[in-house]
Amino acid sequence: MSDTPFDTADEAASSRKRQEDDPNPEVGGIAADRLRSLIDRIERLEEEKKALSNDIKDIYSEAKSAGFEVKVIRQIISIRKQEPADVEEQETLLDLYRRALGM
Repeated sequence: MSDTPFDTADEAASSRKRQEDDPNPEVGGIAADRLRSLIDRIERLEEEKKALSNDIKDIYSEAKSAGFEVKVIRQIISIRKQEPADVEEQETLLDLYRRALGM
């Protein structure tokens, strides 16, 4: 085992250099341009997802500062994603269990 730590930045730079030196679009039967395009699209979508996630967090913070209970808002959003029949069944069971426990 080597005492030299693994440096991903150096490895990435080295890989990019090898790609620039050998611009062959087909390496080992892999269409490099197609692969690069797919990876670029995924990275772009990941960035958008992160931005959307931050926007959602901001809205929850806004709701909390307006006096709303964020936990309840999350529950409502979860319920709205479900089919109405499933929601009704869950509410019926919850009511039944509460009555059985004297709540």
